[in-house]
Amino acid sequence: MTADTRTLDTRSLRALAHPLRIKIMDSLRGDGPATSAVLAARFGESTGTLSWHLRHLAENGFIEEDEERGTRRERWWKAVHKTHVLPTSRLRKDPEARASLDLYLGQMVQDMTDQVSMYLAEDWEEEWEGASLLGNWNDLHLTPAALTSLREELMALVNRYAEAPHEPGALPVTAQIQVFPRRKRG
Repeated sequence: MTADTRTLDTRSLRALAHPLRIKIMDSLRGDGPATSAVLAARFGESTGTLSWHLRHLAENGFIEEDEERGTRRERWWKAVHKTHVLPTSRLRKDPEARASLDLYLGQMVQDMTDQVSMYLAEDWEEEWEGASLLGNWNDLHLTPAALTSLREELMALVNRYAEAPHEPGALPVTAQIQVFPRRKRG
């Protein structure tokens, strides 16, 4: 794990587990630093509400002021960590974490669904649409070890692209990789 990665525990998960705070974190990590006014406009909230949530995230070490930007009147915020690791199997066993974990995971799935829906609702140039993929493989049969290997290989592949320099003409890209076991039907 790198310095850009934070593993969530019960305390930090409880601090993050709010729909607006999850959206703020996703925005700061994906779109870069922003002010409370920018985020308020982005999410249709008041700047007061956003400021309160930003202070809460800062107090819990998720974000910090971006001192390279802003003025005395305008505070810019940035994410401290690029990635959050959520050890779900450990947190599920902690009764104090369960409600926060359920909220966080439910919001994460809803946000992913919303992102796919927005992509499908927009008109894209053929070049971009042809390069995109919404995939589903229901015919994999893996052991826990093989599933772990698949997950690690996929994460390494995505991280290789995430760490590469931005090329001219590049757009932000959402990568949603969902790998999990399922029960056989019927």
